[in-house]
Formats: sequence, C-alpha cells, structure tokens
Amino acid sequence: MLVLAATPLGDSRDASPRLIEALGGADVIAAEDTRRLRALAAALGVTPTGRVVSFYDAVETARIAGLLDSLRAGETVLLVTDAGMPSVSDPGFRLVAACVAEDLPVTFGVWVGHMDRG
Repeated sequence: MLVLAATPLGDSRDASPRLIEALGGADVIAAEDTRRLRALAAALGVTPTGRVVSFYDAVETARIAGLLDSLRAGETVLLVTDAGMPSVSDPGFRLVAACVAEDLPVTFGVWVGHMDRG
C-alpha cells in the first residue's frame, strides 16, 4: 500500500503518533529530501527501518517503476515530502496516478497531530 504522509509544517511536535509509527514501520520510504527525513525522524525519536529512497522532482519519474514493484510485492511505501501533504504541490502526483492506473491501494492515513484532533 502507498501511504501519503502529511508531515509537520515547521514544528516536529505537530507530528502524530501514526506518522511516527509509519516512519518506523514502512518497508520503503520515498522522501522528497532524505536529509530532512532523517532530521525529522531524529527529532521524533524514531529510526526508519525500511529502505529510504530519494523522491524529488528531478528523479520522480525514474523512481516510479521501482516503487510500483515494491507495492506489487506487498510492501508498504511511505511517501514523505518536506512539509505538508504529498502529491498536492510536491512530488508524488505521478506515483499516485500510476497506483490508481494499476488499481494499487493508496491511503492518506498518516496525518499531522492537529488534524488528528479534528
């Protein structure tokens, strides 16, 4: 399953427990900026156990095939952008479209804390 992860817009304390869990448990993390991802994970006290791959505008198209292979194999792929929700104005639109075209599951299941509180 492809999981689109909303990340804090500035304060890592806005991250939800679900984001922390997803960072620690995803098989693959596709990150807009791997350095920012690692800094966020460190601030949250979580160590990603899955494979981390860069997924920014210039490499997005080239990475889609490998990520689709991971999804077809039953792996959980977490898509993380620098801040906010992937595929709105960040890398991810093409990956989401490819998943929809192949009927692969996509969820918006990881929200920042203030969204969890409704």
